[in-house]
Amino acid sequence: MDNELRTDTGQEVLSTLSDALDSGKLNPVSELLKSLNGAEIAHLLESLPPQRRLIVWKLVDADNEGEVLVSVNEEVRASLIREMEAGALIAATGSLELDDLADILDDLPDTVTRQILDSMDKENRERLATVLSYPEDSAGGLMNTDVITVRRDVSLDVVLRYLRKLGEIPEHTDYLFVVDRDGRYVGRLSLTDVVTRDLGLLVADAMDTSVEGIPTTMEDNDVAALFERRDLVSAPVVDDNNMLLGRITVDDVLDVVREEGEHSVLSLAGLDEEDDMFAPVVTSVVRRGWWLGINLLTALLAAWVITRFEATIAQVVALAVLMPVVASMGGIAGGQTLVLMIRGIAVGQVGPGNAQALLTKEVAVALLNGILWALVVGGVAILWYDEFSLGAVVALAIAVNLMAGALAGVIIPLVMQRLNIDPALAGNVVLTTVTDVIGFSVLLGLGTIFLIK
Repeated sequence: MDNELRTDTGQEVLSTLSDALDSGKLNPVSELLKSLNGAEIAHLLESLPPQRRLIVWKLVDADNEGEVLVSVNEEVRASLIREMEAGALIAATGSLELDDLADILDDLPDTVTRQILDSMDKENRERLATVLSYPEDSAGGLMNTDVITVRRDVSLDVVLRYLRKLGEIPEHTDYLFVVDRDGRYVGRLSLTDVVTRDLGLLVADAMDTSVEGIPTTMEDNDVAALFERRDLVSAPVVDDNNMLLGRITVDDVLDVVREEGEHSVLSLAGLDEEDDMFAPVVTSVVRRGWWLGINLLTALLAAWVITRFEATIAQVVALAVLMPVVASMGGIAGGQTLVLMIRGIAVGQVGPGNAQALLTKEVAVALLNGILWALVVGGVAILWYDEFSLGAVVALAIAVNLMAGALAGVIIPLVMQRLNIDPALAGNVVLTTVTDVIGFSVLLGLGTIFLIK
């Protein structure tokens, strides 16, 4: 079946695969796998328990194994590699592009790595070493050194004949990169211009110099934002001397966006996108246990605040009923601000230059929301307990906690960013602690002052 014609969703494919495995007939599984590309097979493997995963892995076509290994998460990749012979691993990785090979080279056994390097010519070894010399989450780590370069003093006719002589060009090639005699990047030449404009035209007259090279040290999130803003398909990567080292293509950027999205979601629960969802129970217990421990400490802090007001709660039981309302409203309001801040930081829309303006805006939103919902919750409390002073205390606590939540939602991620702590990982825990402690303290404190007779 042609991949381009498939309309099945991932769940439908997984269901079809599971039914075939349940029946014990592997031929339908093999046929299904032949209709999928490497990334789709990787998604299926990550969705299967370990025993079934290995059965399916053995049915994957050898031509697809390399792409599958690149696409699965690190933990699943390690389990698949353990099941492969050295020769099969070398064959699977032999067809990979250098940037993809660099991504998985550290996961391969040392003997396999040595054989792969020994089988490469000097030029490719040097290109691979260049990619490996940069952090994985940088432009240098993302780039592919497989680029086509031309000089600006030649005609489009020469360029066209050069391309025909090559026979094939790298995937996602929409521009050729123009370099000077020393290999410095000076511009880019559209393939469209090569085949549509006057062939006697010089490259210097047809090239585009508006797109600068991406520094090798640029973080991958910033690269993704740059591709989005400029609607790029490919972009050159340069060093500090503007020497052209490689290029980044849109497929690499899409991987960054996907991984960042998974990271943001899973980090809220203290999980890692590279973990196997079907990891052994004990392994999962250990991984999640420390996060539960941290949350326990924050919960104990909130509980300690409550113990300071046991006498107040004993006399005004209604406060115990309304405590979750106050804490929840502050937590939700702060959470909304926190999510906006984390997203803004991730896409480069929030920084020192606009933090003050954003703080002012969020305080204004919290003030108006605080007044509105303070009146609503205070009114409900008065109707329930027929006591105006109780309603006033609850209303004031709601207003204060919504304001505290908004302030914390802005300040916490900025401080964590300054301290090189991922706001997506710890921001929600800190925010919840702040809104719980402030909410309980204000409600029970005001209750002690105004409701105890």
